[in-house]
Amino acid sequence: MDRPESIDAQLARRAAHGDDDAFAQLVRRHAPRVRALCAAALDGAEEAEDAAQEAFLKAHRALGRFAGAASFGTWLHRIAVNHCLDLLRVAGRRRCESLDALLEADAAALGRVLREESPAKALEDRDAVSRLLARLNPEQRLALTLREVEGLSYAEIAAAMSCSLDAVKARLKRARAELLGRPKVSSGGGL
Repeated sequence: MDRPESIDAQLARRAAHGDDDAFAQLVRRHAPRVRALCAAALDGAEEAEDAAQEAFLKAHRALGRFAGAASFGTWLHRIAVNHCLDLLRVAGRRRCESLDALLEADAAALGRVLREESPAKALEDRDAVSRLLARLNPEQRLALTLREVEGLSYAEIAAAMSCSLDAVKARLKRARAELLGRPKVSSGGGL
């Protein structure tokens, strides 16, 4: 039986040659994960839906450049991550609430999130989680989402975010420290 990556690669190749049905299959296969990624990165369901659609449009236009070195899913995540980062940079979002105030207001929800075996189960506390994730810089937020919600490996995150494995580890460590209210991790030295 074919692995999902090989099926995706075949569909991508067909879509690159003008097969709209093949691209529609790719969208159906990957839309839930791309939407979830965009929702975790951006504020508001409408903004996340628009970002997911734009990521698919960008992927469609770039299909000819999909070389198959990474899985189609990783390649698509990279497009979605880059698009979300672009949106966040353009919007110039800044932190507006203190972490202490957020932790005090949302301590119960954060506790449930941190205790959950699977972070996806903790999405019942979506508003609190969204506010807490919004406290992170975009790279930390996306790295944490790709790891904890999407379940990607460090190597897959590095590929999706176009950065080194060490950068992924550092972003995750800083994000977790920030969410737990620990002192900031220094930018120099090891992990």
